[in-house]
Amino acid sequence: MSPEEQLEILKRNAVDLVSEEELLERLKEGRPLNIKLGVDPSRPDLHLGHAVVLRKLREFQDLGHHVILIIGDFTGMIGDPSGRNETRPMLTEEEVRENAKSYAEQAFKILDPEKTELRYNSEWLSPMKFADVIRLAAKYTVARMLERDDFNKRFKEGIPISIAEFLYPLAQAMDSVAIKADVELGGTDQLFNLLVGRKIMEEYGLKPQIVMTMPIIEGTDGKMKMSKSYGNYIAFNDTPKDMFGKLMSIPDNLITKYMRLLTDIPLEDIERYEQEMKERKVNPRDVKMLLAYEITKHFHGEEEAKKAKEEFINVFSKKELPSEMEEVEVINGENIVDLLVRIKAAPSRSEAKRLINQGGVKLDGEKVSDIKYAFKLDGEKVLRVGRRKFYKLIPKS
Repeated sequence: MSPEEQLEILKRNAVDLVSEEELLERLKEGRPLNIKLGVDPSRPDLHLGHAVVLRKLREFQDLGHHVILIIGDFTGMIGDPSGRNETRPMLTEEEVRENAKSYAEQAFKILDPEKTELRYNSEWLSPMKFADVIRLAAKYTVARMLERDDFNKRFKEGIPISIAEFLYPLAQAMDSVAIKADVELGGTDQLFNLLVGRKIMEEYGLKPQIVMTMPIIEGTDGKMKMSKSYGNYIAFNDTPKDMFGKLMSIPDNLITKYMRLLTDIPLEDIERYEQEMKERKVNPRDVKMLLAYEITKHFHGEEEAKKAKEEFINVFSKKELPSEMEEVEVINGENIVDLLVRIKAAPSRSEAKRLINQGGVKLDGEKVSDIKYAFKLDGEKVLRVGRRKFYKLIPKS
């Protein structure tokens, strides 16, 4: 494939590309390029939001290029320098390694392991002496750091910014220096840090990396970005049934966006579905079912995707019960809120109460509306929580 043809494939769906001309020039060199992605080891559970960037990495691999996953174990062992983010706690070396292993296993559901190199940034950051850090810090100005949106906003509002936070983009840039990155990928929220990498590489006498950012997708709520924190995520490790069901719950306006970013469905087909839905020639539910099938098939195989589709149709279209349900023993007198938390149908008591108050909890098809409801079972009953969770309740003798 010619460099021009490669470029057309690679820039598809990208938001920022700095710069297209440089990437074409690099592709014309006719060698495998080093494609970099930095990975946060504090969050080993991948969801479809991560898949957007990983799929672009896979495109580079399929064109013969070399992907390098940089595990941020050095920064991971420090934690979040601002102290404001509890989701990034200080990690031990063992925790970082275990998380990295889990990340790689999941990432290889998209990436080709034979064309992927795993590196840890402690390899080059740990040996740095204080004098090295000073010399690195001298290569970037405070004024340039304050161009980052969140730094600029906090500075104007008088909210403290630690020096350690300024060092984070520089540490990330040193990763690019160490591996001589040709291209670094990330989400649009990473643009500033990736551009710092370009500048620092130049300071070390290297060709600056090309920067490519990919869109951040909304989660199942259709509003917030996909995140475990918001509970709107679809995980790589979800069961086929859960993955299919969650995909069927996304708002209709996200269908073709997910198709473009998360499937190999041809663009002309996606554009046709988009037009047909707009003109009401096709039911969005049917297009969404194709989307759910394609994504579930990628992660779990064709057979499991077919089963998940059949299960969904039986439960939600034909109003039948799932073929398999988790069995839960219940002691008569147990409170409904306590049970929902115990079986992890709700993450907290407040969330359990919210589900009940919104009519999201049913017992044998009847809504449970009282948060003080206590069970009195004389036989098996089916508990339904939300749209997708079903439990077979069995009285404990």
